[in-house]
Amino acid sequence: MASEQYRADVAVIGSGIVGLAFAREAARRGRSVVVFDRTPVPQGASVRNFGMVWPIGQPPGEQYARALRSRAQWLDLRAAGAVWAAECGSVHAAYESDEDAILREFATAAPGLGVACEYVEGAGAARRFPALNPRGLLGALHSPTELVVNPPAALAALPKFLAEKHGITFRTGVAVARVEMPRVLTATGESWTVTRAFVCSGTDFETLFPAEFAATGTRRCKLQMMKTAPQPNGWTLGPHVAGGLTLCHYKSFEVCATLPRLKARVAEQYPEYVKYGIHVMAAQNDRGEVVIGDSHEYDADISPFDKPEIDDLILTYLGRMVPLPDPRVAARWHGIYAKHPTKPFVTCEPQPGCVIGVAPGSTGMTMSFGLARDWWEAHE
Repeated sequence: MASEQYRADVAVIGSGIVGLAFAREAARRGRSVVVFDRTPVPQGASVRNFGMVWPIGQPPGEQYARALRSRAQWLDLRAAGAVWAAECGSVHAAYESDEDAILREFATAAPGLGVACEYVEGAGAARRFPALNPRGLLGALHSPTELVVNPPAALAALPKFLAEKHGITFRTGVAVARVEMPRVLTATGESWTVTRAFVCSGTDFETLFPAEFAATGTRRCKLQMMKTAPQPNGWTLGPHVAGGLTLCHYKSFEVCATLPRLKARVAEQYPEYVKYGIHVMAAQNDRGEVVIGDSHEYDADISPFDKPEIDDLILTYLGRMVPLPDPRVAARWHGIYAKHPTKPFVTCEPQPGCVIGVAPGSTGMTMSFGLARDWWEAHE
């Protein structure tokens, strides 16, 4: 096949949220950018998540600050008319004394950690957050920083906006076959000469760089999720909702001395939840649908067939926190994304000028814009 010759300053491989963030940041800095994706429309992990921008889940310090920088860019995109995004905040609801102890401890430490949140006692929480089940509610941790976006809609709208606003070229339905810097070669015979290439294709980067995939220790993680139909009569969830299982999941709460006691109780009381890596959260999108999840299965444990028992466990736990007016499930799906056991983001440079940037570990919506900006700031 005869190759067609093209040029750009920057090539981005993968049009998920990580790739779009790196493309946008490059274009904002005056680079010409081309983005490749092997599918005509988004199908990967970025359209299969809650749509939560979730700073409260990030460890206090630089990671939390980076999440807030990402948040600000989502709001910039909203102001520009590119996406829908709502400033909903979040609540962690406590129905057990060990959960309540963590919420109180974290809220007390939060000002010194630079984290915006407050503890609300049970009766007050039931009044302020009426979607929560008031029965047995001991207290809640409220954070004002969380946003909600609609991932399928956002990932469909952003390329159009970036093409019109920043002149980014999108080559969708075009698979990259090889990267041989300074050339990016496609399966359709295109040859692009570039100064930098960013490989932001999740676990698919193994196809292009199998040795680097093995060396980074990147893992595949499968999550199962669901959503309801639009809730009746304009019912609103309000803030994102999470509970005790989520306190065990996110590293932000590891500053709490009371956390080990909760983890021990969860391991004893909820062994099936621990087995499947389940922690339960809910978000409501602009259509009124409530998005519910999720679970975590890794590598050899991943099956193409979803487990109904995982969905049942998630719905049972959510039902204790949020009695939905219409809890019937309208859609079920799973996603597979790249995750590293310890690192918040995986980067390496297999060739001069070619950077692999993957595995924000289920925090792509929260962290990608901040990660891209920080990378460019460090490498300009």
